[in-house]
Amino acid sequence: MELKVFALNTSREFAEPIARALGTELADHEEREFEDGEHKSRPLENVRGRDVFVIQSLYGESEQSVNDKLVRLLFFLGALRDASAGRLSAVIPYLCYARKDRKSKPRDPVSSRYLATLLEAVGADRVITLDVHNLAAYQNAFRIPADHLEAAGLFVDYFAALAGDDALTVVSPDVGGVKRAEAFRQALEVRLGRAVTMAFVEKYRSSGVVSGGTLVGEVAGRRAIIIDDLISSGSTIIRAARACRDHGAVGVHAAATHGAFAHAADQVLADSLVDSVVITDTIPATQRLSSPVVLEKLTCLSTVALFAQAIERIHNGGSLVDLLEI
Repeated sequence: MELKVFALNTSREFAEPIARALGTELADHEEREFEDGEHKSRPLENVRGRDVFVIQSLYGESEQSVNDKLVRLLFFLGALRDASAGRLSAVIPYLCYARKDRKSKPRDPVSSRYLATLLEAVGADRVITLDVHNLAAYQNAFRIPADHLEAAGLFVDYFAALAGDDALTVVSPDVGGVKRAEAFRQALEVRLGRAVTMAFVEKYRSSGVVSGGTLVGEVAGRRAIIIDDLISSGSTIIRAARACRDHGAVGVHAAATHGAFAHAADQVLADSLVDSVVITDTIPATQRLSSPVVLEKLTCLSTVALFAQAIERIHNGGSLVDLLEI
């Protein structure tokens, strides 16, 4: 099948280099706005029998809310299915509602499962995303193939190059992220050829209130790398950084795949407790941060090659297994 790559307007800047890496250009489409707030999106190229990938990262911004972007993606996928696309894959670098994956209160919604149902209902054959909050919940929510890419390799490359001879400890900011942190620690240890230790910080959340802060592990005299899937307000990172500093860490670096940077993240991350913040480009950070202090600390790693390789392998019937190896 011939490859077609589309990107809705708000993700076009992110998607163009992915298309170039695939040796093609983004396919043409139209997006129209109506006076009553409704909208229409349609492909302007023949997609009948084609292998179609649609790139849309689902984060909110001033131009469009997360729900606006979700509805636009759903309707565009539906239009492509009605236009007889041969195979239809949604590439969603940042997947919205992935954190609401279980009932934490009576009668709570399981929003991640509802989102999966919506994508299936409009005819998506496959979903590809990067570092969801809970991998098991993501995989169980879908009845169609749901590919999960990981940014850990990018972080290993980055921190291995900067480590020098410093003793390192990988820190999970909560118990739920221990498996993610341990996988990263093992890969970094192999890359460096020396021991890298592990620690985690206790964290409890109830009705939006976060408590806890006890550090389990050894960080004294070491550089701590706090690893997570997402930075929102930054408060979780700062709590973990404070625990590391209180226990004698000589440096603290924060790494997270998605830089959502909501609320007062500018002010929170400006704190001197954190030496640097490393994220990927799934959400444009410079639109959300304005503090010169934070921007000076910030490093953004490109995921272009990762997504381009994933799309190429899926298109050609290849395997993603070795792409996930760190």
